[in-house]
Amino acid sequence: MSPAFHAGERAVQARVGVESRMEQLGPRVIRDFMPEQHRAFFEQLPFLIAGTVDADGQPWASVLAQPPGFIRSPDPWHLQVAAQPLQGDPLIHTLVDGAAIGLLGIEPHTRRRNRMNGVVRDVGTSGFTVELSQSFGNCPKYIQAREPVYVQAGASVAAPAVHEARELDDAARRMIAMADTLFIATAYAGDSAEAGRAGGVDVSHRGGRPGFVRVSEDGVLTMPDYAGNFFFNTLGNIAVHPRAGLLLIDFENGDLLYLAVSAEIVWDGPDLAAFEGAQRLLRFRPLSMKRVKASLPLRWGKAELSPYL
Repeated sequence: MSPAFHAGERAVQARVGVESRMEQLGPRVIRDFMPEQHRAFFEQLPFLIAGTVDADGQPWASVLAQPPGFIRSPDPWHLQVAAQPLQGDPLIHTLVDGAAIGLLGIEPHTRRRNRMNGVVRDVGTSGFTVELSQSFGNCPKYIQAREPVYVQAGASVAAPAVHEARELDDAARRMIAMADTLFIATAYAGDSAEAGRAGGVDVSHRGGRPGFVRVSEDGVLTMPDYAGNFFFNTLGNIAVHPRAGLLLIDFENGDLLYLAVSAEIVWDGPDLAAFEGAQRLLRFRPLSMKRVKASLPLRWGKAELSPYL
C-alpha cells in the first residue's frame, strides 16, 4: 500500500511527536478517491486554487475562476476543469500534460475546504482534467468568512497590467501588510517511488489577522504556523525542497500577487515569541514577483475573521 505521508512529512511529524498518531490516522482520512460530498463540493465553486512547479523546480500558487459549474467530477478519480489560466498567471507555462498539480477547493463563507493532488491530463483550449492521487478534507480553522461573487468582464478588452520584478515593490508590500489570507504551494523533491501517492505538489491555505505576514526592510516575509491537522504537508515539502509559491488576493479589486520564494522553517528562538499562538514560523525570501492588476473576476463581501483568531 502506498504511504499516506512521504519522508519529509514523517520527519516533521516525528519532530513534533505525532508520527505514530498520523501513521494510524493518515490511511483513514487520505483517500485514493473523492467521496461524493467532495465531488459535489468542487462542482459548486466559482474559483479553484492550484499549485504547480515550473521547469526550474520552483512551485507557484495560482487561481482559476469561472461561474459555478466550471468544475465537473465524472467519477471519483477525476476532476474536469473548464477554465484557462488568468493573464500573467504562472499556470500559463506550467499547465502541461503529465505535470503534478495540487488543488484546493475552498468556500470561505462556509469555511469548507477540500484538497486534491494529482496529475494533469488532456490539456486543451476548453480546459484540462486532473487524475487523482490523493483526496482529503481540511478543518475550518483560520478561514476568514467572505463570499465570492463572479463578475463578468467589462466592455474594455485591455489586458490587465502585469508588473514583474526580482524584489517586492511598494504595492506588493501594501498587499502583504493588509492580507488576512495567503495560499502557499510546495512540492516534494525526494524519491518518487518511495513517496508514491504522497509525493507531487500541494497547495494550502493560511490565514490570520490582517498583517499576520510581516515583511522586513530587506523584503523577507515571516509568517506564523499555527496548530493544525498535524499532516504537515506544507512543512514536510519545505523540509526536503525549501522553495514555495505564494499567492495573495486583493479581495476588493481583484489584484493578484504571485511570489516565488525560498522557504525556511523556524522552530524556535526569540522571533517566535513575537507571533502570538504560533507553533513555528515560516520565513520566505522572495526570488521574483508578479503583480497583476484587477485580474481576478471575483468580488467579495466583508470578511468575518475566524473565531480561532
